[in-house]
Amino acid sequence: MEQYDARIERLREKTGTLPLQPGVYLMKNKAGTVIYVGKAKLLRNRVSSYFRSLDKHLPKVAKMVENVEDFNFIVTTSELEALVLECSLIKQYNPKYNILLKDAKGYNYIRISDPEGWSRITCEKSRKEDGAEYVGPFTSSFIVKETVEEVNRAFMLPTCSRQFPESIGNERPCLNYHIKRCCGVCTGRIPFREYRETISQAVQLIKGGRGAVIDGLTEQMNAAAENLDFEKAAALRDRIRALERVGEQQRAVLDGGVDTDVIAAATGGGLCCISMLIFRQSRLTDKRDFFFEEPDSVPTLLSEFIAQYYTEPERIPKKVLLRGECDDMTLLAKLLTGRVGRRVEITRAQRGEPLKFAEMASENAAQSLSTRTRQEGHSRWSSRDIAALNELAELLSLSSPPEYIEAYDISNIGGQTIVGGMVVFESGKPLRSAYRRFSIRDTFGAPDDYASLREVITRRINEFHAARARGEKTGFGRLPDLILLDGGPGQLSTVKPLLTGEDFHPPVFGMVKDKKHRTRAIAADGGEITISAHRMAFTLVSTIQNETHRYAVSYARRSHTKKTLELSLTKAPGIGPARAKALLLHFKTLTAIKAATVEELAEVKGMSRPAAEQLKLFFEQEE
Repeated sequence: MEQYDARIERLREKTGTLPLQPGVYLMKNKAGTVIYVGKAKLLRNRVSSYFRSLDKHLPKVAKMVENVEDFNFIVTTSELEALVLECSLIKQYNPKYNILLKDAKGYNYIRISDPEGWSRITCEKSRKEDGAEYVGPFTSSFIVKETVEEVNRAFMLPTCSRQFPESIGNERPCLNYHIKRCCGVCTGRIPFREYRETISQAVQLIKGGRGAVIDGLTEQMNAAAENLDFEKAAALRDRIRALERVGEQQRAVLDGGVDTDVIAAATGGGLCCISMLIFRQSRLTDKRDFFFEEPDSVPTLLSEFIAQYYTEPERIPKKVLLRGECDDMTLLAKLLTGRVGRRVEITRAQRGEPLKFAEMASENAAQSLSTRTRQEGHSRWSSRDIAALNELAELLSLSSPPEYIEAYDISNIGGQTIVGGMVVFESGKPLRSAYRRFSIRDTFGAPDDYASLREVITRRINEFHAARARGEKTGFGRLPDLILLDGGPGQLSTVKPLLTGEDFHPPVFGMVKDKKHRTRAIAADGGEITISAHRMAFTLVSTIQNETHRYAVSYARRSHTKKTLELSLTKAPGIGPARAKALLLHFKTLTAIKAATVEELAEVKGMSRPAAEQLKLFFEQEE
């Protein structure tokens, strides 16, 4: 520990010599290996922050600081120059604590066999020197498979195993021909020239998009109609309709014609997935997923990802569309503009079609992350849970999705019974084993929901400290990532001052209902946050609020019933509150108590034989 303190003190002193200028810093370990490269607007302020308030560092930063033995720095003339240099040094050193992109090893191609003959269009995992034409590479097998199925279906191309021209006229047509999924080359009714023209149109669709193909087919259809070749015109009309139907089924068409990459991130189960949808000429052409350890800050991760991914000019689109926040967006746009030699726009999706595709990217990230986390044993994480929690984190400006959520509600019946309920949601699902009930100890002379809530949260904090003192980090010893209160600004202002301790200060928000008792918004310090437009987050918060209310109300009703029974028992001579509670605890119901014999009543803790006889006599007289 002394060596650690001496090292930190030495590094802290060295930061005092740094200039207040932009630049890049390189953290090194004992072996002199560069383990982290970062950029800074003001070098002294940024680097010195690593060696102050060590206990407040996020886990990844704390681990990196533990291994720093020394650092170097390079002064630059601007932030942009620092960003360019940072990217170059990361590529050079591959530092352990920076994000490092690894391209997928596998690529996918669309293969057009026998370019001058009876071609087939298929999906392939690799490119071979076999004389066929290959389109690609694509990193997404899904996109390749979807494209191949689309063109084969729209142009009614054969997908069977028969060889042409050897099989022409030798065998009966297969089922695909009879259900109009194949043009029937095997029947011998398709001239070779017509087939080659169809293949040419299919390849044009793959390379250039649907619009140009439909325009060409429309011209041919009109020409055939003018020449009174109505059979050919009808066939061309059917092909155009088939292409249009396929286009309607594929919703991933981005208007505007601007090459765009849509990027979103999802975190959960200790991992983060960045998903990228690649649109070229308005059409979704590829999808890529990148996995990292769960970051301390998603906006920072996105910034580092963009800076490192777009190093090659041919990768850089005209527009990068983001689902959430990203650090240094203006600076990154300047960096990419300089790399490619034309203007590049980086924006956050806000509404309309851009938001629709940003949400699609987010759903893809959640789905990919769900698949990966299940493979690694995190069975509780589903894609829907991941997407909802990530959306909620973005909505509430949380640094990461809240994996462990506690929600509280106060319920009272007629001012006589006041209780509190706490429900827990872990990974987006109810964790019923962690639910807790609170009987309000101080009645305050009158029903007071705010004072009752204050008591419940105070007891929760005390239980947390007691559990931690015992070395427990589960149950009450676990720190929630988020606290939700059933209520608005009043409940929020009641609880906020209680959550100022160093050990227990999770973010807290209220869940606001409308006049019909349905979830309407989230109460925050600055007012209300509307959530109705955020489908998955809205569903999750509504579920939590309804479950919290149900749990608190059901406990209040049971407590009220029990109190009522206890009061009815205390009317009997010799039965006070303590004996009434003991009787109900033993027999559960008033009916069972009345049916019990004197001997059975006397067996209850705290009951004497005379008291049992008096109670039995009291019941007989009542009847």
